[in-house]
Amino acid sequence: MWLFAAGKMGKLLTTGGTMLLSLVVYSWVFGWRYAAGFVLMLFVHEMGHYVAARQRGLDVGLPAFIPFVGAWVTLKDAPPDPETEAYVAFAGPVAGTVAAMACYFAARDTGSQLLFALAYSGCMLNLINLIPTAMLDGGRISAIVSPKLWLLGVPLLAALFFYHPSPMLILIGIMAYPQLKAAIWGDPELALKYQSVPREVRINYGVMYLALVIFLAIMSYDIHALIESRR
Repeated sequence: MWLFAAGKMGKLLTTGGTMLLSLVVYSWVFGWRYAAGFVLMLFVHEMGHYVAARQRGLDVGLPAFIPFVGAWVTLKDAPPDPETEAYVAFAGPVAGTVAAMACYFAARDTGSQLLFALAYSGCMLNLINLIPTAMLDGGRISAIVSPKLWLLGVPLLAALFFYHPSPMLILIGIMAYPQLKAAIWGDPELALKYQSVPREVRINYGVMYLALVIFLAIMSYDIHALIESRR
């Protein structure tokens, strides 16, 4: 019992400690108010994955954070099928979008520029995460429709890198390369894995994925325009 309790406490300390570290680092750059809101956005996103994984009976760790890299939860059990993988992946951007919209509506009521900024960051954070490349949530969701969609992620990552250069984007591209290569050259095991998914399930996830991408793109544009008009 004591070992179990110590293990649970260790996990909580890891989450809390890495959250605090991210808060301190982001505060130096953006100020503590924005930093607190941004870290909370990341936490909500990752807890979306956590709750979804637990709903599907998967063993999953609590979120961990690294400043300027992001946050993640570790699945100790591999998803047993593509639908479960897509379900867990989709839950993060959905939860993150809800958090961003909460900031947006609060900003509309109060006129807070801070809340508008957090709403915009939340929308962009989740929109970027939906790029269809294997290492991002978008890759895990879009693969249920077809792994070939990972090919769309290459020009999108390249465009994002030229717009806002970041070593993280290079790392994502490098880590995604083996799966991208498998999609290009037609790995039989990969094809068999995703071809087993019923057509209606593919269509449902494809529609939900596209709808969320469009919604976040529109909201990102509108919120950015609102912020600019208030300066």
